[in-house]
Amino acid sequence: MHETKDVAVPEPQRGGFARFGASVGLANLGDGIAVVAWAWTASLLTRDPFWIAFLPAVLRVPWIVFSIPAGVLADRVDRRRLIVLCDAIRAAAYGAIACAVLFSMPLSEPPAQGFGDGALYIMLICAGLLIGCAEVVRDNTGQSLLPAIVPPKDLERANGILGSIETVGNEMAGPAVGAFLIALFLPAPFLAIALALLCAAILAASLPGTFAPAYRRTRGAGWRAELIECARFVWAHPMLRLLVFVTGIWNFFAEMALIALVLHVQENLASGATTYGLILAFGAVGGVCGGVLVAPLLKVVSKGNAARWMGATTAPVFLLFAVAPGPATVAAAMFVFSLSGVIWDAVSVSYRQRVVPDGIRGRVNSVYRLFAWGTMPLGLLASGAMVNIAENSLDRSTALIVPFIVAAFGILVLSVITWRPIGRGFQ
Repeated sequence: MHETKDVAVPEPQRGGFARFGASVGLANLGDGIAVVAWAWTASLLTRDPFWIAFLPAVLRVPWIVFSIPAGVLADRVDRRRLIVLCDAIRAAAYGAIACAVLFSMPLSEPPAQGFGDGALYIMLICAGLLIGCAEVVRDNTGQSLLPAIVPPKDLERANGILGSIETVGNEMAGPAVGAFLIALFLPAPFLAIALALLCAAILAASLPGTFAPAYRRTRGAGWRAELIECARFVWAHPMLRLLVFVTGIWNFFAEMALIALVLHVQENLASGATTYGLILAFGAVGGVCGGVLVAPLLKVVSKGNAARWMGATTAPVFLLFAVAPGPATVAAAMFVFSLSGVIWDAVSVSYRQRVVPDGIRGRVNSVYRLFAWGTMPLGLLASGAMVNIAENSLDRSTALIVPFIVAAFGILVLSVITWRPIGRGFQ
């Protein structure tokens, strides 16, 4: 007979959210710096486009292959300690990268094919896999831990603030700081990331309260049984099933449109990298505004109406991408896209945090992340395939906007199908 032991769900602790938000901000600042540092360093080792893209992509592989184990971990061990450990691991890895780059300098001229310093490239690949795994666990655990810091009634506001913080770090401040540090000294961005993550770990360690999950310890049952328990819970909950479906499909079409935007801006709008960067910057500002507006918005409209209108807004945004007369219109559309996306995330994530029992919250989050990230590569591949197929019967400029039209139609159908259940489902 199995023996179980239930651990009490921790009460929300006062005073912890500011420290947690600062910790998240520093970690995401490091992630934003890394966006520039990884790709730029790869370009100094090889000029082969495939291998330049391969290095940053390595950091995303763990989101698919390590998502489920990350959820199991988040439900088994003290979540505060797990976050601290993950940030410390990443800080050490980035510190090691900085040392490796330093001792490899000066770098030789990168060849068109192959590597100027193959040993350094392999070291970066290995470090990237370790960093990616730690990041998966850290982000999953952070979502699982938040209800122990914030009362249920304040979750939407808290998730909105965190969404703004993440946007500033990942898309605004981080890349700018990374570009400056690279120009200053090549190992500098990796040292800065290590320092930011170390400070994030210290802040997380200082969180007041108890963060052991309400994990049901079952003798004789392993992780497979725990995952089955999680899957059954999600399947038995109509609203969670719906949100998993909506999240995956929405991300599929969003990635389809966003990757198509690169060539659309270059060829159809005759704009360069600076203009494209400004378009993305407008999107980041929209994300920050969305995080700030969540709480005031939910005072005047219901969570259900906010969620379904924010989701439906994406369809006309994608159509606007296709028919925009110039970059300014695309930038405005990107602003709306990011704003609505952050509000949707704040409402949907808060709902999940509120209804999922503490003891399985990590595993449910991992299922969400696995499905969401699993559909993203499919959307990327589908976008490229559509353009290639469309070019058989359409001119190049028209073929480049086909992904926007398909994505807009797909989001429209998704919104119509889920309009009523989403409006009624949020508490």
